[in-house]
Amino acid sequence: MPWTSTNRIYAKPSNTSSGEAGPLVAIGAKAATTAAADTGGRFELSDHGYGKSSVKLLHVHRDGEYHVIREFEVSTELKLASESAYIIGDNKEVVATDSQKNTVYLLAKKHGIKTPEEFGAVVVNHFLYTYRQVVEAKCHIIEYPWERLQAGSPHNHAFVFAPTATRWCEVSQIRHEAVAVKSGLKGLRVLKTTQSAFVDFVQDEYTTLADAPERIFSTIVEAEWSYDNMKSADFDNAWLTVKDAILEKFAGPPDTGVYSPSVQHTLYQAEKTVLEKVSEINWIRMTMPNRHYLNIDVSKFPANVTKGDPHHYIYQPIDKPAGLIYAQLRRRPKSHL
Repeated sequence: MPWTSTNRIYAKPSNTSSGEAGPLVAIGAKAATTAAADTGGRFELSDHGYGKSSVKLLHVHRDGEYHVIREFEVSTELKLASESAYIIGDNKEVVATDSQKNTVYLLAKKHGIKTPEEFGAVVVNHFLYTYRQVVEAKCHIIEYPWERLQAGSPHNHAFVFAPTATRWCEVSQIRHEAVAVKSGLKGLRVLKTTQSAFVDFVQDEYTTLADAPERIFSTIVEAEWSYDNMKSADFDNAWLTVKDAILEKFAGPPDTGVYSPSVQHTLYQAEKTVLEKVSEINWIRMTMPNRHYLNIDVSKFPANVTKGDPHHYIYQPIDKPAGLIYAQLRRRPKSHL
């Protein structure tokens, strides 16, 4: 029987400087172990990988009667040096996805989870250090937004789900290279009822949209950013700074607000604030799709059915089609002159 435990690789931890993975084991004297060899050079496997998706994990830190929770959804992905699992069905170098799931739980138990980014680094480093056949490891983590219940004062062990925005990160590492970290937020839905306009845009034979000197501004913000220095980064503070910068430049002071001449301008102001406040962030990209709220035209109806309190304004929510605005702001490379 070819698929027995005696044929498996029981990899020992290895962080050697050699870039070579273990020798490929061919089944049969003439078996091709790469796509290029299998197809006579016509094709190549340009990318490949596998992993475990959506590993659910709740981490509880108990310090006496005071408890802290963080809930995550963790996905792992490995790329092997060998293509033999694809080409000839040889699984000897495959770290099973179920083993990857178990690894996530065991590493969380052993090390705890301070931040998603740092735990992701622990996970990818483990796979590269433990299995020499792995040439690249990735870990994608989504954090569910729990907040401590406020019952007159902060509750010791009770929490409420508060989905203002969802935090995520992706940590990756190629063997013998530095860890790369990308963080982000999604689902930050905001709306303001004034201090927004869109005027003086192109007017030609294709245009039906009128200038809007006063309009409702609503969007669902997504943002992602990368770090150029993982060792000094404060990941929790950086995420909160990004969220606060978006809300600050969108809303402005509580009593007066802030004027927005366009979604583009608001987006840029938020990105600029992030780079000014968090020196470890190298670039940031935001997406702000318009969520339109259109005036209901009641002019066609008789006055006896439209007359009412002048303080009432009625709008129709429109989600599709929608404008899509995005930009990426990065630090310019420093001149060496």
